[in-house]
Amino acid sequence: MNVLVVGSGAREHALAWRLAQSPALGELHAAPGNPGIAALGRCHPVRADDSDGLLSLALTVDADLVVIGPEAPLVNGVADVLRQNGLSVFGPSAAAARIEGSKAFAKEVLQAARIPTAETLSLARAPCVIKADGLAAGKGVFVCATSDEVDDALVAVAALGGEFVIEELLQGPEVSVFALCDGRRAVAAGAAQDFKRIGDGDTGPNTGGMGAYSPVRGVDVESLVAQVHQPVLDELARRGTPFIGCLFAGLMLTPEPKVLEFNARFGDPETQVLMARWRGDLAGPLLAAAQGDLGDTRVDLSGESAVTVVVAGPDYPARSDYAGAPIVGIEAAEETGAHVFHGGTAVRDGTVVTNGGRILSVTALGTTVEEARSRAYAAVDLISFEGARVRRDIAAVAGA
Repeated sequence: MNVLVVGSGAREHALAWRLAQSPALGELHAAPGNPGIAALGRCHPVRADDSDGLLSLALTVDADLVVIGPEAPLVNGVADVLRQNGLSVFGPSAAAARIEGSKAFAKEVLQAARIPTAETLSLARAPCVIKADGLAAGKGVFVCATSDEVDDALVAVAALGGEFVIEELLQGPEVSVFALCDGRRAVAAGAAQDFKRIGDGDTGPNTGGMGAYSPVRGVDVESLVAQVHQPVLDELARRGTPFIGCLFAGLMLTPEPKVLEFNARFGDPETQVLMARWRGDLAGPLLAAAQGDLGDTRVDLSGESAVTVVVAGPDYPARSDYAGAPIVGIEAAEETGAHVFHGGTAVRDGTVVTNGGRILSVTALGTTVEEARSRAYAAVDLISFEGARVRRDIAAVAGA
């Protein structure tokens, strides 16, 4: 089959890398892709939010499956345009993607499905969490322990525009749990823990994610998907908006797990560790979901552990446009056995250079999280560019 991957980040590179190993794959295409994906297939200069351009491209390359990575095109209805023209798309409709596109809508669905979640508050008073209602590239959540942090968060969320919600501040470990969905059935697809703050010790502002590890000790993924994802899938189907794609729940592991948020796609950087552990074909399950029938599909993940460390630009997350700095050491890092997934890169005059905020996701496997972590950082230390920024405590908690 011919597959078109939509997006240009490390998540899409990881998906493309695993799809490229499918025995059923004919041609691999990406729009717009990145230099890492270009080594696996053909990249096309079509933006991820250009529905008409993507439709024309998918028809031209005779795509049997379109896999949409980023959230913004999904929320804006790109999948709808492609489906209406007869294409098989792994990614929800705009109506179903509201589960991520609107925090208020997600709350409404959770209440209807009777899924435990953080209590909504009427006043912004510490301690609390303030969340932008719409998409904010992972930077719209503000955890406020003090009155000063509440004041700062209200200013920051106002600058993002749109509505916001206020929730109780829950305490406990967080986990990201994933399921492949065909509109009716949710199939467990693994769990990971990510690290959102920019600085060691979970300090500084939130980011799109500075690293992740998988598996997460003590997490029963099958049980959580049955308790959380399946009822939400049922509720969306009841509303006439069946969810097809990857449903991603961010959970707080309080005595009774509570939903922090839902996302309508694979996570980034969680996808990098999940794809490193993925066993067997990826294209087949994604196509089955896209066609509305997962049948007896089961996801098989390796018993190994995986750790991803993100190498970011110097001003990230305040800026995501760090461009033009030559990157050295990618090949040396890959020679260690690590996977280097491109997130914000470009090629200029034959040299790979920075072109974004989160530049690379360096991913390694090991028999334990500690071993995978050691291998990931050994590979990270072979990579350099001016101003490179890395957290040094990714997955350290897993070995504590």
